Amino acid sequence: MNYFELFELPITINIDMGKLSQKYFELQKKYHPDFFTRGTELEQEEALEMSTRLNQALKILKNKGETIKYILQLKGLLAENEKYQLPPIFLMEMMELNEDLSNDAISQIKELTKKLYSEVESVINNYNELSTTTADLLKLKEYYFKEKYLQRILDRLSG
Repeated sequence: MNYFELFELPITINIDMGKLSQKYFELQKKYHPDFFTRGTELEQEEALEMSTRLNQALKILKNKGETIKYILQLKGLLAENEKYQLPPIFLMEMMELNEDLSNDAISQIKELTKKLYSEVESVINNYNELSTTTADLLKLKEYYFKEKYLQRILDRLSG
């Protein structure tokens, strides 16, 4: 059972946070380990596993980048710890930005992040299990890795 099934949500990138929270609290009430203190050892273990799974699922589905990653993994398009090869031209731009430790570099990165998002925004907003193509998902994959790269630079510059 994947995380979307667990929360009885459609597979989508733009998750209804209200429904997610509501279902999370409903399931936590049902599976929280504190409610199984008098249960058998097996029941306690299962409750702990389910509670852990619920917390992990919530963490992923509340974060758009992690949700993209999770959907790509579900589709078999992203392996755990995959070393994705970003385009050389993008990497060259990043080297230049990385060397410029000014506030201007931070604003350039933020602008670039917005531009990258705009290129996949329609895929994100219109994601559908039946109509989203593999090509769309591969664009999303490249966006995911580029955005992650930019975020690491921003974290380093801001920190």
